[in-house]
Amino acid sequence: MKRLPLVTIATALIAFLCGGTLLAQERMRMAWAGTSPSNTPIWVADQKGFFKNNGLSAEVIAISASTIAIQALLTGEVEFIIAPSATLVTSRLAGADAIMVSTNLPWFIDHIVSIADITTMEQLKGKIGGVNRLGTTSDMTLRLALRRFGIDPEKDTKIIATGENPQRLAALSRNVTQFTLLSEPLVREAEKMGFRDLADIGPLKIPYHVNAVVTREKTVKERRPLVLKVVRAFAEALHFIKTNKEETKALIGKNLKVKDPEGLERAYRAFSAAFPEIPYPSAEGVKTLLDDMAPRTPKAAAADAKSFVDMSVVQELEASGFFKQLYKK
Repeated sequence: MKRLPLVTIATALIAFLCGGTLLAQERMRMAWAGTSPSNTPIWVADQKGFFKNNGLSAEVIAISASTIAIQALLTGEVEFIIAPSATLVTSRLAGADAIMVSTNLPWFIDHIVSIADITTMEQLKGKIGGVNRLGTTSDMTLRLALRRFGIDPEKDTKIIATGENPQRLAALSRNVTQFTLLSEPLVREAEKMGFRDLADIGPLKIPYHVNAVVTREKTVKERRPLVLKVVRAFAEALHFIKTNKEETKALIGKNLKVKDPEGLERAYRAFSAAFPEIPYPSAEGVKTLLDDMAPRTPKAAAADAKSFVDMSVVQELEASGFFKQLYKK
């Protein structure tokens, strides 16, 4: 039997190992929308290497609105999106097979910000509110929050699309709108401009998935190992956020182009407390929206909130001891 030279064997072994490493990196595309610290988990997962550490070659795509992101998911342009309950619910009620597999932010953390002359929620009646786009996260969040404060957004106010956060602040400045929805650290920026932090929605802890990992049922069924990798990467990103304050603040500042120390501190404090350790996509975070839509949408009234979420991926990770090991419990 002819023996191969040692150099040849070594070269083949290196090639095999390198090839195995490359093969282990599974390609994945994910879209997200919105300039808010609620997206900190995806920034961390991508920019701190948690996707890569879990064997994912991830292409992370910023899209202008969650309504566009869901279209990209359903047409197969991306395998995952970061989206709120509203995007998931509207797509499934229309017949899509979108499904939530984990959550990054399970309740509202925004503030209602108004012009200085408005001092009470009651004074919002008859006023105009600004959101990013109608039907997007900011729109649904504002409407749901107003109802919790006893204000009917359809009858008592007028809500219009004014664009991203800088445009919303500009609309307030020109009195095109008199109130809007913002999160830290932009609430701090708004206060410096003379606007009023009228109401903090966070303490209400209204169940609603502001920021969640959404894919298709087909993907969960046919590519479950990929889905597990993605959810695990996000869980590790959430752990990083909770245990690495200064690095996380720096990342928020970098992605939002904010340098104000107090604003970043306020943003970190609010969001890190709201991000979950075990990211179960609870049905309650969907039911809040379905109940709100029910009087106007028969399909929402008949829908089962549990059918919008797949808890089995997080359950599998928890059963494996992953979260206990992650948090050393």
